[in-house]
Amino acid sequence: MNRKTLADREHTDHQLIESASRAWQQGDLTKAEHAYRGVLERDDCNGLAHNNLANLLRQCGRFSEAEAHYGRALEQMPDSAEIRNNRAGTLERLHHYEQAEIEYRRALELKPDFAEARFNLGMLLLSAGRYTEGWQYYEARSEVFGEHGQLPFPQWNGEDLKGKTLLLLPEQGYGDTIQFVRYVPLLKARGAAKISVICKPVLAPLLRTVEGIDALVTDPQALHVHDYWASLMSLPWRTGTTVESIPAKIPYVGVFTNRLEMWRARLPGDGLRVGLVWKGNAGHDNDAQRSLSHFSNLAPLWSVNGIRFISLQVGDAETQADECKMAQPALCLGREIRDFGDTAAIVAQLNLVICVDTAIAHVAGALGVACWLMLPQTGVDWRWHRTGTGSPWYPNDMYLFRQRQAGWPALIDEVKDALADIMRSAR
Repeated sequence: MNRKTLADREHTDHQLIESASRAWQQGDLTKAEHAYRGVLERDDCNGLAHNNLANLLRQCGRFSEAEAHYGRALEQMPDSAEIRNNRAGTLERLHHYEQAEIEYRRALELKPDFAEARFNLGMLLLSAGRYTEGWQYYEARSEVFGEHGQLPFPQWNGEDLKGKTLLLLPEQGYGDTIQFVRYVPLLKARGAAKISVICKPVLAPLLRTVEGIDALVTDPQALHVHDYWASLMSLPWRTGTTVESIPAKIPYVGVFTNRLEMWRARLPGDGLRVGLVWKGNAGHDNDAQRSLSHFSNLAPLWSVNGIRFISLQVGDAETQADECKMAQPALCLGREIRDFGDTAAIVAQLNLVICVDTAIAHVAGALGVACWLMLPQTGVDWRWHRTGTGSPWYPNDMYLFRQRQAGWPALIDEVKDALADIMRSAR
């Protein structure tokens, strides 16, 4: 092949890759896949095209195909830390955890300052209960997300807190704040003179019940200088938390009496009161797997007599319950819920909460209310670990239902059978 023909071919391949990238950005995944495969038909040794196609296949949930193309990409580009990180994430989705750990560590050997690989390795280790090593890698999330920026006073790195003031900052979702606010009493026990917590106004009524919080900051303009600041999600690392030493004094949140009384009149007075949440944050990376597509997916639960279902779903998703009200009657309270203080007041008066992985699970867990958490087959958050039906974070009242195969029908049947067992025992 002469040089001109080779140059033409390389130019054409580059154009096809650019075309595929544009199609992907525009949401036309079929066109993008076709373009990447076009490049590989011309040149099966194009490592970039293999990697990009693998990224697309991974997004589509075609993990085995994606892993194969990452392997081909690494044959051409063995020193790419980025491709090894990509491959490791796919191996995790395939439950090949040992191989995934090897690839993350190889990526970090090639690029020690690769924050994304450090963060991903941290979550892999935490999901295995390897907290001592995992927390340190998990700290890389500050570089990955860059949520906090710079503050005009130092970050707390474990220094003596006696007589000091400490500002705690939230990260990520509401559930994360609720889960890790349990560390405040421990910091108070270390002698902190004042602990302030930044939070969204919707969380404030719940956090006001937490022992040891001296001030809640809901308006960033009201923020003032403290001796130190720390992220709530860094507290397990700074306090040396292992699976065995998780602070699990439950309940660690409460409900104000006026809220309880306000909601008591709205709740059914008979039957087993069961709260339902079937959708989480639609912007979550794994929401397609962790949320149910529709309220109607829960229909088998209505075959159990004696249950009074209460929807705690907030936002537009609660309209799905309205669509099913004849076959799946439920008391829909989501539109009336103003904040997490209301949510807690309702949950505290239920017998059980059944939900997907979202903040409601943490509300129930922090209150000590029985919660059945429905987890997907892939992409399970590290805090629920990889196996088991219990959680060390909520050791007495949380039961984990895990998909054995992709899809919700079999798992919802398990939940239905468990409900039926409860009702039989009650009778």
